[in-house]
Amino acid sequence: MGKPEYEFHLPAAEWLPADGAVQGIWRQVLAEDPATGAYTGLIRYEPGVDTTPNGVARHDYWEEVYILEGDFTDLTLGEMFGPGMYACRPPGMVHGPWRTDAGAVILEIRYPAPPDSAS
Repeated sequence: MGKPEYEFHLPAAEWLPADGAVQGIWRQVLAEDPATGAYTGLIRYEPGVDTTPNGVARHDYWEEVYILEGDFTDLTLGEMFGPGMYACRPPGMVHGPWRTDAGAVILEIRYPAPPDSAS
């Protein structure tokens, strides 16, 4: 099936709580293909969120993230990132946990790893 075809529009999807033990993280789906796991969405962190209870993240898909607004500190790296910064994470890459003082809005794109890739 693939992701749906959309011309420019205002997304109508509601903001839903993200998975995990930490409250104050929201997701809005922009487009997705449930058959392959390909996904584009927004993640919104409320001010003061700390994802330490969720631990580090690692997943079996490619992930690209672009910070649209706010701040985002990777607690493992001890570095703060801000608007305009980008990350591309291959399957299996460990990242996080994070904290945000001001809150953040992040564009997230996920796509499946090729079947022959190592995770």
